[in-house]
Amino acid sequence: MKFDHIETNTIHAGKLIDTRFGALSTPIYQTSTYTFESTAQGGARFSGDEQGYIYGRLGNPTVRELEQRMAALEGTEDAAAMGSGMGAVSATLFALLKAGDHIVASDALYGCTFALLEHKCRDFGIEVTFVDGRNEMAIRSAIQPNTKVIYAETPINPNMVCIDLDMIARVGQSKGITTVIDNTFMSPVLQQPAKHGIDLIIHSATKYLNGHGDVIAGIVCGSQEMIEHIKLTTLKDIGAVMSPHDAWLIIRGLKTLHIRVERHCQNAEVVSEFLEKHPDVGTVFYPGLKSHEGHRLIGTQMKAAGGVIAFEMKGSFENAVAFMDQLKMCKRAVSLGDAETLIQHPASMTHSPYEPEQRRAAGISDTLIRLSVGLEHVDDIIADLEQALNAAYSGIARVG
Repeated sequence: MKFDHIETNTIHAGKLIDTRFGALSTPIYQTSTYTFESTAQGGARFSGDEQGYIYGRLGNPTVRELEQRMAALEGTEDAAAMGSGMGAVSATLFALLKAGDHIVASDALYGCTFALLEHKCRDFGIEVTFVDGRNEMAIRSAIQPNTKVIYAETPINPNMVCIDLDMIARVGQSKGITTVIDNTFMSPVLQQPAKHGIDLIIHSATKYLNGHGDVIAGIVCGSQEMIEHIKLTTLKDIGAVMSPHDAWLIIRGLKTLHIRVERHCQNAEVVSEFLEKHPDVGTVFYPGLKSHEGHRLIGTQMKAAGGVIAFEMKGSFENAVAFMDQLKMCKRAVSLGDAETLIQHPASMTHSPYEPEQRRAAGISDTLIRLSVGLEHVDDIIADLEQALNAAYSGIARVG
């Protein structure tokens, strides 16, 4: 059952009804394998003539509920749950690509996604071209006869560049190329790429979908045909499957997703305005600010700007490190979307797989900071940032 409002769908859409015991909470089917009533039934399930569960790597009722819930939230026919966000990225790409194929990707991406494309895909004979994902002509110019996928994030991790989904879909559809968008930063509460014609939508479910920092998981949403292809090839044979307990934790997290995302956005808007006015902060990258070029997409593509902010400090690498080390409440940690405010330094952490010149080309400077604004009182978040900024230049000369 699906409803008209996302707030209701995060709680009810895609839910499996426990007809045996009437459990309100989703049961955790903690089993590795399933029994058959007969050898004939086992054979029928393996041949596909009969629906039913066979083995935990091939499916699980708790995991299946999560998949149905995510398909409902993203407005797609189906979804596949994976053991990690990178499991979802790699399973999707390797299901779509083979040696001799070509992929066009945005030039700024999550560090591990970039490493997968830059190194492992090339090791397997898959060509990769990185372009400015905002530039339609650059994307079209990069397309080759063997191009099979256009891949991007929006907003991009970590510099918060926003890409026009309608444009990406238009290019893909005009060339018969599969489009894949990582929607982790927005969640389906704020952005639903399928409504704009995108073929496959990926999430690191570790982040906002779960929201409590205790799960590693990934999701890919798309057409029934594409999801079945991913499940029957790379998910089944490489095996980046999700555990039923992790699926249950994410299902629980989804029930409060819309409330959490609303508070994340509210806090991030206030924090971004504080940072934009601070004398030791340079550029603030946050689509909620009118100064950000992605602001034009709010209200059409995005319902709000999300809970992640990037900003450049005035000064040097040493100033950025000093600022990070002075923080008291904000946690120095990678990841995002948790109740706690998390902060990290991309150049030395998540985006260290980039070579220095690649980071510069992608707009990731040595003083860029990525801030995942949490659910604490916004005044406490700002107070911690302010004291750390004020202390960051003690004994360190401002450079630039």
